[in-house]
Amino acid sequence: MNLEQLAINTIRTLSIDAVQKANSGHPGAPLGMAPMAYVLWTKFLRHNPRNPYWMGRDRFVLSAGHASMLIYSLLHLTGYDLPLDELRNFRQWGSKTPGHPEFHHTHGLDATTGPLGQGAAMTVGMALAEAHLAARYNRDDLKVFDNYTYAIVSDGDLQEGISHEAASLAGHLRLGKLVWLYDDNDVQLDSATNVSFSDETTQRFEAYGWRVLSVHDGNDVAAIEQAIHAARVGADQPTLIRVKTIIGYGSPNKSGTSKAHGEPLGEEEVRLTKQTLQWPYEEPFTVPDEVREHMSALERGAAQEAAWNDLMARYREAHPELAAELDLGFARDLPEGWASDVPTFETGGKAQATRASSGTVLNAIAKRVPMLLGGSADLAGSTKTTISGEPFTKIGEFLGRNVYFGVREHAMAASANGMSLYGVLRPYVGTFLVFSDYLKPALRLSALMNQPVIYVFTHDSIGLGEDGPTHQPIEQLAMLRATPNVHVLRPADANETAAVWQMALERRDGPSVLVFSRQDLPVLPRNHQGVRRGAYVVKEADTEVRVVLIATGSEVHLAMEAADLLAQEGVGARVVSMPSAEVFRAQDEAYRASILPAGVKRVAIEAASPVGWHEWVGTDGAVVAMQGFGASAPYKTLLEKFGFTPQNIAKVARGLL
Repeated sequence: MNLEQLAINTIRTLSIDAVQKANSGHPGAPLGMAPMAYVLWTKFLRHNPRNPYWMGRDRFVLSAGHASMLIYSLLHLTGYDLPLDELRNFRQWGSKTPGHPEFHHTHGLDATTGPLGQGAAMTVGMALAEAHLAARYNRDDLKVFDNYTYAIVSDGDLQEGISHEAASLAGHLRLGKLVWLYDDNDVQLDSATNVSFSDETTQRFEAYGWRVLSVHDGNDVAAIEQAIHAARVGADQPTLIRVKTIIGYGSPNKSGTSKAHGEPLGEEEVRLTKQTLQWPYEEPFTVPDEVREHMSALERGAAQEAAWNDLMARYREAHPELAAELDLGFARDLPEGWASDVPTFETGGKAQATRASSGTVLNAIAKRVPMLLGGSADLAGSTKTTISGEPFTKIGEFLGRNVYFGVREHAMAASANGMSLYGVLRPYVGTFLVFSDYLKPALRLSALMNQPVIYVFTHDSIGLGEDGPTHQPIEQLAMLRATPNVHVLRPADANETAAVWQMALERRDGPSVLVFSRQDLPVLPRNHQGVRRGAYVVKEADTEVRVVLIATGSEVHLAMEAADLLAQEGVGARVVSMPSAEVFRAQDEAYRASILPAGVKRVAIEAASPVGWHEWVGTDGAVVAMQGFGASAPYKTLLEKFGFTPQNIAKVARGLL
């Protein structure tokens, strides 16, 4: 057995040993994928195990995240901080080798994967980030951004709808440094793929604008190498390399069947598989010394990073202002005075929809934060998410900070994750709040990976009016608030809008959801610090407080009118604006008690689902909310018909006293 084959079989045997020891996992995919992964990681991938996240590296995403032992074996063998004991501890509490790859939990991973299609779509964002930064910052021979983005994708990845959206976008934009290796093994979890999947994959990708190459034998190392080389040479479009593999390769009784997909092979089948592979070692988790030396990327990676650092040093000398900009981006810091152009809106001034004030604030920030870029799902005119004076990204032209994502909400959000993971950039995306459903899996990964992607959701309630219940969000706010590590911020006016944008830009450890109205709203007195604490008293009673009215967004103004009605009856009502329950929940107990005093009845008002509000009003409080879907009519009619009037709110409050 030659050294290359020994190395490939080391990847295979480490994978099946770990799955067997855990008695849980997916052995079949690593057995089939090992040759293509070996070629990519040893002959092409630019990376440094001692510094996994240096900016000049290539990116690699195992979109088929169920094959996680493949990448854990690669990380261990190439020299990352992933000792053999961690492989032995696969899928166990506290290990660095969880069931599916988790970004930053295991050093060397470029993304969290497992939900099929997500990893592939994130690589589109990574490739777009590289293309944008190269167009913007590279000068002459000083190409500080010049890396490739690779993914291994499975049949399941290409069946998921998100992969269609993402591949279409990548092909349209002609992202030439994007390469997907397609593990075409004809098998999925339940059965052969042909019971549900008969696409002509090559023709589909060619129609998307991709170049398609084929390797007919997944064990042909030379053919795989030739295909990856061809994908890199003069590429002006993304490349799909279709590699024909056998799932569970080497397993005499399970190879080529779904039995090899998602369950351990069994001790006897592991023994027989090693025998078929002519593996000469009986001890599990054996790594031959010559393989460890052969696959180590320590020296090569250190030299590659040193060369990039030298390039960056020359760049800093030649272009100090651009380099200073990049250094802020590398550190994810904001420029000094970055918020100084954000306006304070005049109380009592012209009423405006918070989506409109959001557009004003976005543009004020974008002037001073060059790393801010984004776009919408074909709704920029409605979501007000265009950066004025900046070009749009076009086919083969990547300088613009405005991105046309098209009607592809899911790929849009996943691409934003990819851009954020790439580094330097601060991406935002926009659509109507009701369509957050279309991108929720990607938003969930933003939260899981601690990525500070900004989600701009407009048309936030039945207040959007005539478009009717298909476009009126009801359950979405509750869904978003229930997602861990997501900050939902629903401002009541232009001044609160300015504050929540600043909060979103300052956040580094997770996504922010900014929720804006379609209808015009009066401007309230500015209380920047109150917004920053998640909730504050926007209107105090002139007499003893007997009831607290808690509201968000447009409903704050209804609560204030209701408080006036109650005051006329001698009932003291405090009005609390709660733009972010998550931020308010994180405040100290004393502050929370000062806003929501114990023993005082509470009413929450929000034109959405009531789910979640009893945390704040208690079992003896009340919630004025939607109990069903909306309807098509002018928004003022809808508010009246569904009980969102000052009179009804006051009535509900009186009923508690």
